[in-house]
Amino acid sequence: MEEANLLTDNPALYEARFPDPQRLAGRWTEETLRSYGSGPRVLDLGCGTGRDAAYLQARGRTVTGADLSGAMLRHASREHPGPEYLHADLREFDLGPRRFDAVVCLDSALLYCRTATETASFLTSCRRCLDPGGLLVAEMRNGAYFLGRATFSEAPSVHTFTHRGVVHRSVTRLRVDPAARLLRRSRTWTTDDGTPPVEQSSAWRLLLPADLRRVLLTNGFQVLALHDGPGPRTEPPWREGDRPAGTTDADRLHVIARLTDD
Repeated sequence: MEEANLLTDNPALYEARFPDPQRLAGRWTEETLRSYGSGPRVLDLGCGTGRDAAYLQARGRTVTGADLSGAMLRHASREHPGPEYLHADLREFDLGPRRFDAVVCLDSALLYCRTATETASFLTSCRRCLDPGGLLVAEMRNGAYFLGRATFSEAPSVHTFTHRGVVHRSVTRLRVDPAARLLRRSRTWTTDDGTPPVEQSSAWRLLLPADLRRVLLTNGFQVLALHDGPGPRTEPPWREGDRPAGTTDADRLHVIARLTDD
């Protein structure tokens, strides 16, 4: 089921809140694909507004973007044309005869698989559409960072920005639910135009690096790299030519895995 979300339902607002004028995520993904010898056919799962999919398409790849949000897909087709955009739920999808050399899943999208069953279903779906030897490239929050802090408590994050003449303010709180192994987020949106506040919540599954490696191996993938950065969402962010640190302790996790031959 598609969950209501202010940013997902308003893609232009999403891009205003999370601008990426340098296309950092797309550049990191392109360098990763080149470094591991990926072929040109790419599936961007959880493609959102289509910025990264369009960037990869412009680099000469043949890209399909898939997302659960109809609003995001309409925005992507209009504002970031080039790739083919399809409606799909990454927790279980079947794209028919389409085959890919790589599946890309950025910005913690994989962690919306909140159970072991959903994660296995995601990987089964990836296997179905990847050619043997195809890559899975994913970037996400690191369960080791959050679960390793049993008393994790972060001050609310406040962000203010202006979009189309309206000042938007978000207050975000993160809370670790160790029993469920979830990172829970609550967010309150307010504006200066008199619109009533909007309260929203979401959650991501927290995967330990060892658990991620194990589930990939169990589902027919060879792990080529597993590290905490640098990447497009790390601080400091990735730059061309940066090499992985080789650690798995910081708050972001990056994995590159190859589908083994059947």
